[in-house]
Amino acid sequence: MKNLFQDTIVAPATIPGTGAISIIRVSGPGAFAIADAVVKLKSGSISAANGYTIHFGVISSEVPVISSEVPVISSEVEKSPAILDTVLVSVFRAPHSYTGEDSVEISTHASAYIVSEAIRLLTEAGARMAEPGEFTKRAFLNGKMDLAQAEAVADVISSTTEASHRVAMNQLRGGFSKELEGLRAELLEMASLLELELDFSEEDVEFADREKLAGLVNGTLRHVEKLAASFRQGNMIKNGIPVAIVGAVNAGKSSLLNALVGEERAIVSAIKGTTRDTIEETLQIGGLTFRFIDTAGIRESEDQIEKIGIERTFKKISEAEVILGVLDCTLPAAEFEEDLRLILGKTEGTGKSLFIILNKADKLSQNDINNFVTLANRIVSSIDNKPVIIPLSAKTGSGLEELKSALSASQIELLTAESGTIVTNLRHYEALTASAVSLRRTAAALRSGIPTDLVAEDLRAAIASVNLILGKDLGLSPESVLHNIFAHHCIGK
Repeated sequence: MKNLFQDTIVAPATIPGTGAISIIRVSGPGAFAIADAVVKLKSGSISAANGYTIHFGVISSEVPVISSEVPVISSEVEKSPAILDTVLVSVFRAPHSYTGEDSVEISTHASAYIVSEAIRLLTEAGARMAEPGEFTKRAFLNGKMDLAQAEAVADVISSTTEASHRVAMNQLRGGFSKELEGLRAELLEMASLLELELDFSEEDVEFADREKLAGLVNGTLRHVEKLAASFRQGNMIKNGIPVAIVGAVNAGKSSLLNALVGEERAIVSAIKGTTRDTIEETLQIGGLTFRFIDTAGIRESEDQIEKIGIERTFKKISEAEVILGVLDCTLPAAEFEEDLRLILGKTEGTGKSLFIILNKADKLSQNDINNFVTLANRIVSSIDNKPVIIPLSAKTGSGLEELKSALSASQIELLTAESGTIVTNLRHYEALTASAVSLRRTAAALRSGIPTDLVAEDLRAAIASVNLILGKDLGLSPESVLHNIFAHHCIGK
């Protein structure tokens, strides 16, 4: 494979000072020579080493040696080499490396000083500091991975749960790309038939049966739409499941948030309307991330600031996937029922998972709790998507584990879904959506008998959108596309 780059880059691949070892990555045509200028092996040289081998070496740096017998004068300070660190050097020869280039990884002790000095020496020897994501960008441009896989590298690094890690790893290993390649092949086959017709347009020959072609387009469209629809799941897996905590004032919403996250995140007060704005915290439960959003209490208010907070509550309800409706079960039954019906009125018919939390259960007898559960069940009995009712005490923590288990169970499909069909990247979702639009136009054009050249144009647009995900045939300005993508990667990757 011909290397596309003429310079050599260097960057720390780990965060100095956070462990026992730090890794410095060097990649490019001069990687071995530059590493040899800085690291002296116990025997031999890095340039002569075989790929996939590890070698012990020493990095030396120039430091002042001051004689104790003579007064220190700057002009009399001599310099001699001193050991900066002992290191291990891993050697990777092109094209069998992460970037597809000659590469070395230098493992040093995790001292910020050692790492910075080693990088200084490597840059003085001819390397330059890598830009964010430049190693992965080189891997893509050198054909080591497609663009969807390259983007998955950042997702693997940032994954914090079992589900997000599983989906990111599947994409990194090419599961998503393989499915897209199949789609692309179908589209190219259809496009080739139309292009063939255009080449023989003067002979009035039809190479593609319109009815059969329309069936193929519709089948591909359904596949693209299915992938695009999976973004809702993928977004929750990657960024967390939004859970809105709603209810009347002083029901204990802020106390519940604090109890869930285990710290005093929200202000708790007996004064009504204390929470004026939404407060958000994340918590990992059962291999998934949940984003809990504490909202302003729902009530009639003349306070302009509080009214804004209540409006934001309604907005968060519309955006959430899960609603925790918090009720104060120390209230009289009539007030309790009124608050419950208020919550149901704002959430019924939305298709969201609803949990009814009977808070302050620590202040009631078991018999009273049972009565409130019975009352709540009677009120919600007519709802199609019947909510889960959980007695709980945010103050003592009783019932919290039951709530967490119920939340995890309500989203079990996110853990069991086929990761190869889940889209987690907004750019991919937008490209798939654009491809679906082009395919719908293609199908409509075939039904309407529109000329072949116009049908082919819509089909080309659908292919271009899929190409954008994979990084194939990017068109006039691929650099702008790649810059936007790899700018989100960390330095050293």
